[in-house]
Amino acid sequence: MEEKINLIAQKIKASKRLIVFTGAGISTESGIPDYRSQGGLWTKFQPIYFDEFMSSKDARIRYWDHHLHMGKSLMTSKPNIGHDSIASLHKHGFLKTVITQNIDGLHQKSGIPEKDVIELHGNATRVRCMSCRQLFTWEAAKEMIAQGNTPPECQCSGYLKPDTISFGQSMPVEETRKAAELSSQSDVFIVVGSTLIVQPAALMPRYAKDNGAFLVIINLSDTPYDSVCDVLIREKAGSVLEQIVQKVLHT
Repeated sequence: MEEKINLIAQKIKASKRLIVFTGAGISTESGIPDYRSQGGLWTKFQPIYFDEFMSSKDARIRYWDHHLHMGKSLMTSKPNIGHDSIASLHKHGFLKTVITQNIDGLHQKSGIPEKDVIELHGNATRVRCMSCRQLFTWEAAKEMIAQGNTPPECQCSGYLKPDTISFGQSMPVEETRKAAELSSQSDVFIVVGSTLIVQPAALMPRYAKDNGAFLVIINLSDTPYDSVCDVLIREKAGSVLEQIVQKVLHT
């Protein structure tokens, strides 16, 4: 383990284009449940597809019930040592951009500027009108629901939806393009807490590896890239990232 930590730290210190790619596994240590594991969100809530959300009021009500439940942990959660370690790499100039599948906004809470976080699946702490595209705060939408406006709607009569990517909904074009471009240009690519199954997000380490990047995977479960990565660590993200950053900053 120590040998792997030292090697990763050396690669980061020599890197010119480091990318950190995060998934749900980094945020479970902040008390946010993931989706696929036993007890995860998909075992408690049936996913509602985007076309169903747009065509059925009942589906929108169920969607918001689900999101209100999930929002309790999202809105009160705080960055953990893993998020803080990544933020430290950014603060000290080793890391410019984080690409994340997460919708919790914890990278921003840890101190990384919004412009340096690419959110491939959106952000559940904000709400968007599906018609006029206006953004609302989570609290504003919650207040509408408290006043009996369920499901909440915009003044333009458009449907309000958490600003995340639902099943069947198109991926954000610009974010996906930028993530692919930066992944292809990276020289060190570190995956943290992702099973690397969901497409097209899971293509990012492939773009990096195909263009010669040093590929690191830190994840508790198997991923399709385990056999091709340069370093594989099956441990919780927080303590591993903390050790790596200590090596980067103090050796």
